[in-house]
Amino acid sequence: MIHQRQQFSQTGDLHPIDLVETVAQTQDWVFDRVGDDQIAMVVEGQWRSYSVTLAWSDSDETLRLLCCFEMEPPESSLPVLYEALNLANDDCWTGSFSYWADQKMMVWRYGLVLAGGACAEGEQVAAMVAEAIEAGERYYPAFQLVCWGGRAPADAMQIAMAEAYGHA
Repeated sequence: MIHQRQQFSQTGDLHPIDLVETVAQTQDWVFDRVGDDQIAMVVEGQWRSYSVTLAWSDSDETLRLLCCFEMEPPESSLPVLYEALNLANDDCWTGSFSYWADQKMMVWRYGLVLAGGACAEGEQVAAMVAEAIEAGERYYPAFQLVCWGGRAPADAMQIAMAEAYGHA
């Protein structure tokens, strides 16, 4: 791991998406370089397959991560799903969930600001992806419980929290 750190530190002149590609290769993630400023991959979790996209924005010098999975809750459960999202986001510090109803997608979003010519490190990129997958795995059962199990959002969040504490 130390060798990898030195390798990434010495590549500070890499475009952020080139760095993501290098990390994806190192982690054996299946990826597709969508364009010069974007890369997409699929990461398998316990509950879902997660579509992870990282994109570089020159205008605000931000490496953006979107981690998505399909979710089609009944229309009647949307109010409790949004309440559950608010509770989950209150507990999350490194990103946030949104539900994109038109696309029927649950989305975890995070932006790494690299203003002033700052360079990302490989460990940061790996941690961004890992945190996105962990958030999906942690909260997916709670979202399912409120949408299809009739559980109150606060009760469903307790299950997500108990699971997290159980793995620590």
